[in-house]
Amino acid sequence: MRLLPRSTSGWTMAVFGVLAAATGVVGLIAPDALLTVMGFTRAGDARRAEGDHTLVFLTASSMAALNMGVYYVLAALSDWRAFFRWTVPFRLLTCTVFTLAVLGGRAPSGFLGVGLWEGLGALATAAALRHEKQRKALPDAEGPAAA
Repeated sequence: MRLLPRSTSGWTMAVFGVLAAATGVVGLIAPDALLTVMGFTRAGDARRAEGDHTLVFLTASSMAALNMGVYYVLAALSDWRAFFRWTVPFRLLTCTVFTLAVLGGRAPSGFLGVGLWEGLGALATAAALRHEKQRKALPDAEGPAAA
């Protein structure tokens, strides 16, 4: 395995992975800070109602983000393009669900950034994969036919 991604699509995955892992770490270390950044109202421990499991859910989500980020980075370093392709529709689905959550009033407007991050990342990966596929299909101008 290399220390840096080999392809543009690999770089899109690595960047997404590092950001996801970093977000997960922030959520584990400073959950209220992550809630504030995402536009959720921060409630101190004294104001939390009995049975409020927000921090438990945030811990689980943050751990999932950290793990997912590591998976993405490892896939990028392995240049596992099949994995890159698999992520695109699911990241677009995540974008759609998160955007609809904001539009439907289930999430604050700050949460729209999470959906856009997923969607734009998926589109960047898809565009990179398409460009790489087209470039590979082009005949090599420096090849034997040019001689």
